Amino acid sequence: MKTQFVPLFEVTRGDLVECQHWGAVAVTNRDGKLLAQVGDPYTVIFTRSTIKAFQALPLMQSGGARALGWGAADLALLCASHNGEPVHVEQVDRMLGSVDLTYKALRCGCHVPMFAAMGLPGLELPAGFVADERHNNCSGKHAGFVAYCVLQGLPQDDHLAPAHPLQVAIRDRVAQAVGMSPQDLAVGTDGCSAPNYAMPLAHLARGYAGLAGGAPDSDLDESLTLLADAMVARPELGSGTGRHDQDFMRVGRGDWVSKTGADGVQVVGSRSRGEAFALKIMDGNMVAQVAAAVEVMDQLGWLDGTQREALARRRSPDIVNARGLRVGGRRAVFTLQRAGV
Repeated sequence: MKTQFVPLFEVTRGDLVECQHWGAVAVTNRDGKLLAQVGDPYTVIFTRSTIKAFQALPLMQSGGARALGWGAADLALLCASHNGEPVHVEQVDRMLGSVDLTYKALRCGCHVPMFAAMGLPGLELPAGFVADERHNNCSGKHAGFVAYCVLQGLPQDDHLAPAHPLQVAIRDRVAQAVGMSPQDLAVGTDGCSAPNYAMPLAHLARGYAGLAGGAPDSDLDESLTLLADAMVARPELGSGTGRHDQDFMRVGRGDWVSKTGADGVQVVGSRSRGEAFALKIMDGNMVAQVAAAVEVMDQLGWLDGTQREALARRRSPDIVNARGLRVGGRRAVFTLQRAGV
């Protein structure tokens, strides 16, 4: 384990290190060339929600999204891990309505909207609220799943089964996007009940370099570009109020394509550079995940002074107690190792 993951962030209290968050980082270009790393860049990790854009590829490649007249808002929801705010729920309703379905066709399950779990001011749940599948943070992706089934005349009841034609097509396209063979993708089940795939960090980074920078030598180029355009144009739909993916893409001024995944996974691609990084925090700590992502962007030279200042709070450098006293801090303890250096 120590050869794969190394300390990325330390948490201090007083003069002592109280906690360490271990992880690994891979930076590649869209051809898969490794540009920089921390720890083992070929550590195999579950990708979780970071591959949502790639899971949308069968729908995009079949012309389904175009046939339904889906625009940037719809495509952003396909890639989203959203807050379940009213704007997200309404957008999912419109997507489902375009194929004459309701939320009852979704198989993602339901949970309390993320905005409520985050305790965001001004976004309280109304009295008598009952969550349904639309509030699931993955409901946009699942709306795309059932839309594909309708357009292709496929059965819907078992559309999350790994052997279903939809999921076979998704596995093929995910593998193509990240430069792997489908049989080399380890499979598990995600929180939303869809199949999820594990792969080396460097391959996940390669996929995001292609999503961000295009894939001109691949038939995926147009689809990836449309999805990235939508993610950047509508970051509030891809995540929501208070979320770091929204912050990253707004601070990136159209250059950064950012996606979080559960349990410590983060990917960010630079459109102008055709590069991306993927990182994994082994203990799944999201504060460390976000802070590490900002540190990676800084070490890569992606941040100017204004961007560095805008993202300073995302480094979460101070630990403050209930009285408002600073009692500790967080600090990065890694340096990217450049390839060939």
